[in-house]
Amino acid sequence: MNKQRKAISLISGGLDSMLATRVILEQGVHVEGINFFTGFCVEGHTHAIRKKDRKKPKRNNALWVAEQLGIKLHIVDVIEEYKEVLLNPKHGYGQNMNPCLDCKGFMVRKAYEWIRQHDFDFIITGEVVGQRPMSQRRDTMPVIQRESGAGDRLLRPLCARLLPETLPEREGWVDRGKLYDFSGRTRKPQMALAEQFGFREYATPAGGCCFLTDKAYSDKLVDMWRHRPSRDYQLDDIMLLKVGRHLRPRPNFKLIIAREEGESKFLEGYRKQYLHMHSRSHPGPLVLIDGDVSENDIELAARIAARFGQGREAKEVALELTDLQGESRTLRVSPLKQEEIAAEWYV
Repeated sequence: MNKQRKAISLISGGLDSMLATRVILEQGVHVEGINFFTGFCVEGHTHAIRKKDRKKPKRNNALWVAEQLGIKLHIVDVIEEYKEVLLNPKHGYGQNMNPCLDCKGFMVRKAYEWIRQHDFDFIITGEVVGQRPMSQRRDTMPVIQRESGAGDRLLRPLCARLLPETLPEREGWVDRGKLYDFSGRTRKPQMALAEQFGFREYATPAGGCCFLTDKAYSDKLVDMWRHRPSRDYQLDDIMLLKVGRHLRPRPNFKLIIAREEGESKFLEGYRKQYLHMHSRSHPGPLVLIDGDVSENDIELAARIAARFGQGREAKEVALELTDLQGESRTLRVSPLKQEEIAAEWYV
């Protein structure tokens, strides 16, 4: 009797991995999904707390994709292991702080470890030749196979016919003729295939599921490293970089200023970890102070905080400052004028 083959599919929550998985499911292979949580995912809480994201689905796209496909999804926390990938990428960074080639190799390696532990046969990814400038080039795809250890147990269904045959194809576990030859940056073939499969809803076709590819986020990450004795980080550090307006008026401290009510509520969860202040006399944002500050620094921080509240035109604004012991005191300051807030303060 023919043994049903089993594959694990790297599910990012985007269209490509959704399609690649469906292509292999259509061939009678048992497929389960795997999603590696690094802490740098775009989706999640950031969509839920900001008004500007109100129209975006409040969901984990990887879980949603697995549900649409009817497959089991394994979510694996790799935050600690991923630090080495981010801090010391063998192949360097992309345009921002994205170690894309090392990242893909790392995830395929973890998937390869998983299939060996769970008696699965091969790995699926949604990669397409020429789609990404670092990790999805014809010359870098073999690097991922080699350095991950997966070798020819790594199958890329959307562009397989442009690449050498893999073990699943040679062994007849999948029919190469039913795989695809997508290439380049265009998304039209994927969108057409989605229509063919009846997928009417899916995450933004162009992907972009990692904050490390975002310049604004990467700038904040580099700033954090520059002003700390070590580049090590915790989950809270990288989550805070996703939220609020970040200003560094002096090298020894920065302010994290909520931009709207949802962000203020989110930042409230960090009040016991940071000095923080909010306006008492006028509606205004919650402001966290990150760093070691003097009384002079606190006065400047208060004047900046007042500027971003509704008391910005008032002669004086009363703010409540709370320290790490939970003790509070009132500060009365005149808000900084707009021209006094230097452009270089914005991280």
